Amino acid sequence: MVNTRTKVFSFPHSRFIGFDHVWDEIERLTAAGANEKGFPRHNIVKYSDEEYAMEFALGGYKKKDLEIEAKPGVLIIRGNPEEEAGKTYLHKGITTKKFVETFRLADHVVVDGAEFVNGLLVIKLRVELPEEKRPRKIEINSH
Repeated sequence: MVNTRTKVFSFPHSRFIGFDHVWDEIERLTAAGANEKGFPRHNIVKYSDEEYAMEFALGGYKKKDLEIEAKPGVLIIRGNPEEEAGKTYLHKGITTKKFVETFRLADHVVVDGAEFVNGLLVIKLRVELPEEKRPRKIEINSH
């Protein structure tokens, strides 16, 4: 028997920050969740409609191994660890491989800082709406 089911398009919504309302609608319409299998493992935390954080699990990396680059609409995180000379591993279950991860940022999302503590890289993001884009009250005139 031939499977005639159409494969549902699964969009990598963890690569787009500030578009969560769009993903909610896409997931509702397609009834499909994200299936991410990237490295490094990461969380995206939403504190409010204006504040987010990205948390990257980077045990074994050092601060000097990491680089964060913010461009308009794009966030790039690079890991480039140096091999430690003189170490012989009998088992190496904690990877420290090179990586480059790119994330799309919604309009007006800015990187608001980063910290690396105990193997966790946290990048803070903030939505900065210009005054002309903020909600405003419209006065109703009468004749």
